Amino acid sequence: MRIGLIGTGRIGALHAATLRATPGVTEVLVADADTARAHALAARLGAGVVAAPGVDGLYAAGPDGVVIAAATGAHAPLLHRALDAGLPVFCEKPVALDVPGTLGVAARAATPGAPPVQVGFQRRFDRGYRAARAALRSGELGWLHTLRACTSDRTPPPAAYIPTSGGLFRDCSIHDFDVLRWLTGREVDTVFAMGANRGDAFFRDGDDVDTCAALLRLDDGVLATVTATRYNGAGHDVRLEVCGSAGTRVVGLDDHAALPTAEAELSWRRAEPYATFMERFRAAYAAELAAFVDVAAGRAESPCTVADALEALYVAEACDLSRRTGRPVAVADVRERRG
Repeated sequence: MRIGLIGTGRIGALHAATLRATPGVTEVLVADADTARAHALAARLGAGVVAAPGVDGLYAAGPDGVVIAAATGAHAPLLHRALDAGLPVFCEKPVALDVPGTLGVAARAATPGAPPVQVGFQRRFDRGYRAARAALRSGELGWLHTLRACTSDRTPPPAAYIPTSGGLFRDCSIHDFDVLRWLTGREVDTVFAMGANRGDAFFRDGDDVDTCAALLRLDDGVLATVTATRYNGAGHDVRLEVCGSAGTRVVGLDDHAALPTAEAELSWRRAEPYATFMERFRAAYAAELAAFVDVAAGRAESPCTVADALEALYVAEACDLSRRTGRPVAVADVRERRG
């Protein structure tokens, strides 16, 4: 199988290397708006990776599926092009810059005969999240009462990234919103969120926050907290606590967890904390792309659809509205207003 990859930046380069090592993939065709960067990546990765002369050249080569890892603003147009070409497509989140753009892709993907679309929410493929989901769904944890999720970057992104990021809820916490839906099988009903700026001024200048916290109520009454920050000096920290009446599972509590203890008698961490999300989720990215190869080959349905991405986006929109207004927001109101 030959897979085309569009976008050869940091995540695109990781995906290209991962696809090259994925069983069933015989060739990876890479393309980028910066053709020199695509050629440099192909040269660095070597056998099995070929630079195409732009996106047109990639399509002309006849790939069996397309992976989109380009800049956020290009996602929706590239998704439409892949769908129009009848090719299965994987796209990093977000699907589009906003709700209308996401709705447009969702409508196109839902037309009869449209090829499958898989959206890149890689936490669904992390072993810890999958184990916690299995424990919850089996009844081992009893009835669920609390979920606590965090996404904490060790260092902030470049200032130029903030105006195009969509904001902290849409850029970072949306992963937590998606995985909470996937893990519980429930929808978020109401949110109350706040944000703060304690770091560099470019977050405030970009109408964003560098730290946020949200209280979510699911449609069955379960409560969840979701926090995020761009300044977690202890290391990259992504965790989820799944707390039930009969037991608890904690995702991300491994030897790399950025949790130095305040208890002098305890010392359990034996490895350096993760520095970035790419280290934390390297195995999940590999599993995610292997799943897409199965989707592209017709062996499986998409494990994360545009409709899934849209629901997570509605929650992020509700949280951003809540932090701006200082009031709780019903996700259904956002869905109705933006949909």
